Amino acid sequence: MIPTLFIAHGAPLLAIENNEYTQFLESLGTTLPKPKAIVLFSAHYESAAQKVSNVEEFETIYDFGGFPKALYEIKYPAKGDETVTNEIIELFTKQGIPYDIDTRRGLDHGAWVVLKMLYSNADIPVISMSVNPKLTPDKQYEIGKALAPLRKKDVLIIASGGTVHNLMALKMGNDDGRIDEWALGFDQWLERHITSWDLDSLFNYDTLAPAAELAVPPYGNEHFIPLFYAMGAADQEKSATLVHRSYRYGNLSHSVWQFGSTE
Repeated sequence: MIPTLFIAHGAPLLAIENNEYTQFLESLGTTLPKPKAIVLFSAHYESAAQKVSNVEEFETIYDFGGFPKALYEIKYPAKGDETVTNEIIELFTKQGIPYDIDTRRGLDHGAWVVLKMLYSNADIPVISMSVNPKLTPDKQYEIGKALAPLRKKDVLIIASGGTVHNLMALKMGNDDGRIDEWALGFDQWLERHITSWDLDSLFNYDTLAPAAELAVPPYGNEHFIPLFYAMGAADQEKSATLVHRSYRYGNLSHSVWQFGSTE
């Protein structure tokens, strides 16, 4: 069995940087068992109905602006896997989860920035999955839980987002390593409740967690909710390990969580 992952994709610049976090992600790709395919939920792929990709080869989407030219020259031409797509359809149908098939959309930076660092050769098939910020956390968890059988087939489930992601609070010109106390406090609260698999508290993070309105601002929770999809896929084991945490720009959290084990 292969674990599931929640990975913070940070700012797009990570794709052309060399730092503590990029080095960690590159090493993570070598320590995990090589997956047969990757099912990836991206915070930048939102839809009301659950989208499941069935793409022969993905285009690279540059869903950002004002960055160095080198960033726009990166390609990540991952291929899809129709067999895994059909397995997902079967699992969703069995659990009564509505879905739509997407045959056109490429990989946004929430997907390819992470994938490029983990598996730079783009030689592992990818199935791209949307997230729905309007669903309740328990429903997001159930979608991930429905996919759990894929792990026994060496399919890696990745949820890409960020536990603390507030663009209005970032200090882009101040990257000196100092961490805002409110951001650290929120992540430490999460750590306690994730490691104890306290779903009641996690599903009500917006009213229970300190500084939740700053860490997960009212105008958008799309970066936070991928956490529930990843946890759901490890519901049978209910084990969690924080394998990395660092920060950029005062409060942008680079948290990586592993759920389940390789046994």
